[in-house]
Amino acid sequence: MKIKAPDLTKQPPRSPRVRVGGYVILARLLDKGRATIAGMNGEYKFACPLDQRLLRFLGVEASAVKKKLKAGLSDGEILEWLDSRPGRKPNQAEIAAWSASQEHRVPTDPDSRSFFNEIHSKIAPKREDVASWFDLLDLDDYVSFGGKP
Repeated sequence: MKIKAPDLTKQPPRSPRVRVGGYVILARLLDKGRATIAGMNGEYKFACPLDQRLLRFLGVEASAVKKKLKAGLSDGEILEWLDSRPGRKPNQAEIAAWSASQEHRVPTDPDSRSFFNEIHSKIAPKREDVASWFDLLDLDDYVSFGGKP
């Protein structure tokens, strides 16, 4: 089955801030998954550490999501599938709290701070408004596709 996938060699995936069903990261994960299946993921990695945070919160394996994407499920159908699985499901308040915490997450250990600062220094050393991981990802996506920091 041919799936509709973004070409991540020509445009970035959706921002990690974009919410699907209240979840941050999910839209980006789905874009990267579809692009990976279609062979158009470029430098983007499906099930990267950021994606793994969401997958752990949802209690789902990346391979299960990829299988649903291969079947051509839309974002809404993925949400329906997530809600239909057995086991504990987060309520809207838990989703909102988790999503807010992820949106404001900053590097906390020395290795993470070093990695973050290295990328920040390369793409926009004079920008003082880049504090969270989401800030850095959005800026990196923008600069990677020709935007000026």
